[in-house]
Amino acid sequence: MTPPQPANSTLTAVPGISVGHASAAQAATGCTVILGPFRAAVDVRGQASGTRQLDSLTPNHLVPRVDALLLTGGSAYGLAAADGVSRWLEEQGRGFQTAAGRVAIVPSAVIFDLGRGRSDRRPDPAMGYAACEAATQGPVSEGSVGAGTGATVGKLLGPATGMPAGLGSFATQFEDYTVGALVVVNAFGDVLDARGNIIAGARDEGGAFLDTAAQLREHGPPPGFAAEAGTNTTLAVVATDCALSRADLATVARQAMNAVVRRISPANTVFDGDLVFACSTGPEPVEVSPAVLQCIGLCAEWALAQAIERAVRLAQPGDRWNRAPI
Repeated sequence: MTPPQPANSTLTAVPGISVGHASAAQAATGCTVILGPFRAAVDVRGQASGTRQLDSLTPNHLVPRVDALLLTGGSAYGLAAADGVSRWLEEQGRGFQTAAGRVAIVPSAVIFDLGRGRSDRRPDPAMGYAACEAATQGPVSEGSVGAGTGATVGKLLGPATGMPAGLGSFATQFEDYTVGALVVVNAFGDVLDARGNIIAGARDEGGAFLDTAAQLREHGPPPGFAAEAGTNTTLAVVATDCALSRADLATVARQAMNAVVRRISPANTVFDGDLVFACSTGPEPVEVSPAVLQCIGLCAEWALAQAIERAVRLAQPGDRWNRAPI
């Protein structure tokens, strides 16, 4: 049976979550901000991640909540967009209170989209600030937008034989709680539907899907493969209004990561920086039973699986890589 869906079937169905995008379509890059505040945790599986301030998500960290999450293109250069998010939060009087004033806490993660448009046009503080200004609690815009603007999948033979991907979002209900997901799919591997069929990925000269995992198992890496390594990553956020602790959110993040493993093949590779943030907008955390925690984790996994599929189905056609740079 399919779990029930809220009227707004994207991440912002979770009360207390706002999402904003800033995109540079012809440069094929952008960033997406998820505004809180909320408690959060993270599960990092890929071995090529690019991040900032993830230590603030550990269960024993002094800071009890984070103010926002940033997903951005531009590889490590794109982390500069977090400065703009921090400036916007400071202007709004948000952040962790210290004797010297409030300090915005903005854990951030990047995808590699350099070379899809102009490599010198990357998300910067102005773009991070613009994403905050654009943030709303309305349904999340999906497809080739925000951090998903320059995303692609299926890069076994290089970007030219891959397919455009993007950003997807989905939400569901468990009892009185809402559970939502948002994902930027920029994977090395192929994206699968619920039956395991490839719906986006590496193709041969005739346009047929290669099956990346099978090709590597049976034939090993193709010539020139190392030159394209590390230019991938899937970034996800799952959230709920259930008042979970950071330790429980770490459990939800691990459960939700199963959606990445099931819908992307291969996933969590040495060439990807895959990670999942898990957030709770609920009040002070309460103890929930293991059964309830498992159900919320499974809803997060299911919502993320739907979001991954939407990220590739709603992406714009791939001819945009050949447009003139801005």
